[in-house]
Amino acid sequence: MNQNEPLPESKIMQITEILNRLLTNEPIQYILGETEFYGLKFTVTPDVLIPRAETEELVDWIISEEKAHCKNLLDIGSGSGCIPISIDKNANIDKVDGWDISEQALRIARGNAVRNDSKVQFSYQDIFAPTGITELSKWDVIVSNPPYVLMEESDLMERNVIDFEPHVALFVPDHDPLIFYRTIARFAAVHLQLHGSLYFEINEAMGEQTTKLLEEFGFDEILTRKDLQGKVRMVRGSR
Repeated sequence: MNQNEPLPESKIMQITEILNRLLTNEPIQYILGETEFYGLKFTVTPDVLIPRAETEELVDWIISEEKAHCKNLLDIGSGSGCIPISIDKNANIDKVDGWDISEQALRIARGNAVRNDSKVQFSYQDIFAPTGITELSKWDVIVSNPPYVLMEESDLMERNVIDFEPHVALFVPDHDPLIFYRTIARFAAVHLQLHGSLYFEINEAMGEQTTKLLEEFGFDEILTRKDLQGKVRMVRGSR
């Protein structure tokens, strides 16, 4: 395109810098500083995971199932804010909350809420020791895409993920891969409204174990769902 039009020196330097960074396996989303998710633009930095296509499928599932009757929703471990913001922009939900343990991630998420004119309220919370949450705090839907990659799986992962994306948002201990799911399910068992639903994105190898865990915490109507690649990557349980 425009083969006869000379590029200004500034553009040549910019392209060269981008190419050099790509050669180190740095994700293009971090280089450009943004990505698209569920039709919306999100700012991303190495402080947050790059949103994945299978997470879009989780969002689509929640919107299709819950938009008609959900009044409030909580996303635990929000990162860039892509899940709650996308749901907020596509479903008629009165109140949407997003929690994260990373102040840097919360800064990005709040910026993305402004960027997308979203009402999601983001706040710092550690799900292992939540503060200011009483038994009266209830949500119709709780969703989470928590860390679920085993450390032993890291050798099979691409360098652009291992070298650049935040490990705290990726990995769980090999000896307790369901630590986040167990903690969140225990929380949801208390803080979901009657007939409320809990949604997870999961490790494709952990579908059976996650289903059994939800059963142990009293959830029923448990459904798993495959992504477009035929892998079991989502689960829903109801109270």
